[in-house]
Amino acid sequence: MPTIFKKDGYRFFFYSADGFEPMHVHVEFGEGDAKFWLSPPRLAYSYRMKAQELKKARFLIEENLKLIEEKWNEFFNITK
Repeated sequence: MPTIFKKDGYRFFFYSADGFEPMHVHVEFGEGDAKFWLSPPRLAYSYRMKAQELKKARFLIEENLKLIEEKWNEFFNITK
């Protein structure tokens, strides 16, 4: 599961088998995790993450959206 970036205790990543789904990112923070669709950024699900933590995760996704998209396309060999 390739890590895209880490910031403020959050880890943003995807699984190597995720390429068949629409572009998204997984987030881990403490004991919790979540999945966000990217276009537009919105929560798919969360487990053991508080609303404030999810809000921060979404902010970090929006702030790094271009990087996440580039890493996804690079890993899954997608060209525009």
